[in-house]
Amino acid sequence: MLDALAHSTAQVIDLMIPHDPGMRALLLVIALNADAILGEPDWLWRRLPHPVVFFGKAIAAMTAWGNRPKFSGYGRRWRGIIGIVILVILAWGIGGGVVIAVSTLNPVTDGYASMILEVIMVTVLLAGRSLDDHVRRVGKALAAHDIEAARYHVSMIVGRNPEALDEAAMARAAIETTAENLSDGVVAPAFFYLVFGLPGIIAYKMINTADSMIGYRSKRYYAFGTGAARLDDLANIIPARLTALLIALAAPGRMLPAFGAMISDASKHRSPNAGWPEAAMAAVLGLSLAGPRQYGQRMSKDPALYPQGRRDATADDIRAALLVMWRAIALFAVFLLAAGLA
Repeated sequence: MLDALAHSTAQVIDLMIPHDPGMRALLLVIALNADAILGEPDWLWRRLPHPVVFFGKAIAAMTAWGNRPKFSGYGRRWRGIIGIVILVILAWGIGGGVVIAVSTLNPVTDGYASMILEVIMVTVLLAGRSLDDHVRRVGKALAAHDIEAARYHVSMIVGRNPEALDEAAMARAAIETTAENLSDGVVAPAFFYLVFGLPGIIAYKMINTADSMIGYRSKRYYAFGTGAARLDDLANIIPARLTALLIALAAPGRMLPAFGAMISDASKHRSPNAGWPEAAMAAVLGLSLAGPRQYGQRMSKDPALYPQGRRDATADDIRAALLVMWRAIALFAVFLLAAGLA
């Protein structure tokens, strides 16, 4: 009986994570291009809820269950850890369930059903075009010297107090977001799909969404969000460094300064991962990023990344950062295509 159970379990795992990374690499290339062209169409998401909305509702329910004032800090911490583990397992199971369900159609469609579904789902869970749209709005507002509009658009992508930011600080904030979210929104989900298939990318998006909702060092979330924040740190160790490498390769003329900044400055960042793509982007653009920043009424004491760079970032630098981002994504797609064909 145990042998039969083990054999059945192995079959289920084989269905949930097909052992064909070459095919996943090719599907990922298609998804990266589809995301770059289509992004997140407003007409679609006005009619249908985005998958991340479901992640957010699940995380909110977990928070209502475990992050109550009556619990001690120790109790909230453990409830947060247990909660995020359960949500990740559920997300993984949903991804595997979708793969198993669609696999029943494969004999009829010669395998095309699962490939089409995977391309659609991966495209939806990538955020390159969405990131470009949000960051570009900041650049356009700064180019038009519309400070209020720029502050509004900055508030949509960063957690710091926009009222305390001048034009250069808003430009730096947009560029930092470009670098960090190139990792979180494109490279990391693509990496987890490449390695683990649909279950991997859905589980990663759950982790990353939880970190963005509860992974703060505030009084409210410091204990409860610890599990989500540490799990997100662990999940992004490889993608963040891969993103930094892609940024450096996307600007051959600034490759050596980018590698130097990664080595000397990445560890200075408060995040064990975000400093890598941000340091690389800073050196590529010749800017000094990060440094002291205001969050609410609190002023951080963060050191600067690539401190020898200039601080007077402009709308032109935002456009340059977005160009580097798309070059990095294009390089990533080329590497994936070569790996898939090989």
